[in-house]
Amino acid sequence: MDIRTSFAAQTYAQARSATQPSSNTADAAGGFAQALGGLADTLKAGEATARSAMTGGADPHALVEALAASELAVETAVTLRDKVVEAYQEILRMPV
Repeated sequence: MDIRTSFAAQTYAQARSATQPSSNTADAAGGFAQALGGLADTLKAGEATARSAMTGGADPHALVEALAASELAVETAVTLRDKVVEAYQEILRMPV
């Protein structure tokens, strides 16, 4: 028996039907919620570091790192939002 045929048969047997719902939709929602939680945590850490730097409790290097992380997190969230809005608009443009 050809080994490639065996792998193809195994892959075909493991494939789900197109009409069956995916079992990992809850995982996707959980991953999105986790990403938003990470964004909130990053922003809170940046605010805490900025407050600490204003009172003299944090060094300027830590403040710059926290601000850079916050800026990156916000830019990522904005880019993701823009992509979602763009995809939604593409769906609305589709002929029915």
